[in-house]
Order: sequence, then C-alpha cells, then structure tokens
Amino acid sequence: MAAFSPAPEAPSSPSSSPWLAIVGIGEDGRAGLSPAAAAALDAAEMVWGGRRHLALAGPLRAETRAWPSPIDAAYPEILARRGRPTCILATGDPFHYGIGAEIARLVPPGEFRAYPQPSAFSLACARLGWSLPDCACLTLHGRALPLILPHLQPGARLLVLSWDGTTPARVAALLTERGFGRSRLIVLEAMGGPRERVRGATAERFDLAGIDPLNTLAVAVEADPGARVLALSPGLPDALFENDGQLTKAEIRAVTLAALAPRRGGRLWDVGGGAGSVAIEW
Repeated sequence: MAAFSPAPEAPSSPSSSPWLAIVGIGEDGRAGLSPAAAAALDAAEMVWGGRRHLALAGPLRAETRAWPSPIDAAYPEILARRGRPTCILATGDPFHYGIGAEIARLVPPGEFRAYPQPSAFSLACARLGWSLPDCACLTLHGRALPLILPHLQPGARLLVLSWDGTTPARVAALLTERGFGRSRLIVLEAMGGPRERVRGATAERFDLAGIDPLNTLAVAVEADPGARVLALSPGLPDALFENDGQLTKAEIRAVTLAALAPRRGGRLWDVGGGAGSVAIEW
C-alpha cells in the first residue's frame, strides 16, 4: 500500500457533527442493515466501497465511487468532503481486519459513526459451534502464507480470512508439508447470503473445487507424529534459517532474546557478519 500522509488535523471537539458513516454490509445486502445503518447510507451524498459492496447496497441515490488501487488513493477525496454526508461500505465488522481502523487514523472518532455487522469470524463460529475466544483469528488477505505457521499448534482452532478461492488448497498443501495432514479444514463460502456453502476435508485429502473467492477458512489443527511445530518461546530451530553454518545457535538466541526483553515497538540493530538470526527472531 502506498504511503499517504494527510495534513495534520485539529482534534474534533465534543460537539463536532459526524459527517462520515462506516457501514458494514453482509451478503444479504440491504435486508441485513439496521434501520440506523440504512438511514445513514441513504443520507449520504457519496458512497465509497468495493464493487461488490456497492451492488449489495443498491439501489443507491447517492453518487458512488469504487475503491481505486491502491485504496489509499481515495483518502484525499474522502477527507476533502469533511462536513458533507459521506458513507464508506465495508464487509461485516469494519474494525476487524477491515477499513475502519485505517479510516480512524485519518478521521477523529467524533466525526464518524460506525455501523458494524457480525464479522466473518463470528459467523463462522455460529456455523461451527466454536467458541470465538478460543480461536486464533488471522487473515491471509494480501499477506504471506507462512504467517500461519506459528499458529499451527496441536489442538488449536484457526479462523482465517482467505485471499481468494485458491487460499484453502494452498493452506492444505502447507499443512500437509509441515506434518499436519490430518487437520480438518472447513471452507465457509459467502456466509450470510443466498450463495452460502460450508464444506470440509482433511488437509492431506483436500479436493474441494470451485471455491468462492469470498471465503473464510476454519482449521482444526491436528499434528501428525513428527510434525514441524514451531515453539512459542524464543529459539527457533536452526534448520529454519538459510545459512552457511555461521549462525548463532538456538539456545544462545533464546538466552539473548530473553535478556534483551523485546517490547512492542522496539527496534534492534543487529550488527554482525552472520545470518542476522537474532534480528529475525526479534
């Protein structure tokens, strides 16, 4: 995503009138909107959203704008509308891996109202009977597949937002390669709408075809004997690093990181002639 740095804005006063509505919409379209959300949508002079969102929200009297690529190219035009009724459409809960958090960094909370709907994670748990607090909620939307690896712990339950219809098969192949072939994968497609479908298979026998690009993947992790499970403590196995042998060993990295005590936002300068393994674990 390209960087966008708006001019500094003065904090809004408690009396600031909200001009921006962030409306979560599901596959059931307008029918699923609350009266307040529908009213905010209808009051807008301009509505931004993905093409799918705009179609779900129709018919719209307002002028519509589909998100450009990169999406932040739209932010200057949205901010230029300050004080005029404007609406942004998002999938489900805008603040759960949605655009809500991004917009909230640009627009003070007193200037917008958000109308969330159930997130894909909540809908998935409702379909499967899983406890949401007991699940790891992840996204692979625009992110590297290996980010799922630390969460592959025996007995874990994962809920994963897919990038597209190929994501479940790619995750299944990765799990099988890592020794988690017996894990159960459930693909939940287009939840909440007329196209909803729920199907499952094990990772090692994954053969689901024609998966809708709008899907959420649920994984009940089961480790085979000898599965490659990443430790939750410092000291990753040396074999995980590409190196020529000039590598700070796992037990030394573990002690070093414990002494350095990393904190959120900390920065480490790893100056040396090795593989940078301490910095990688940091």
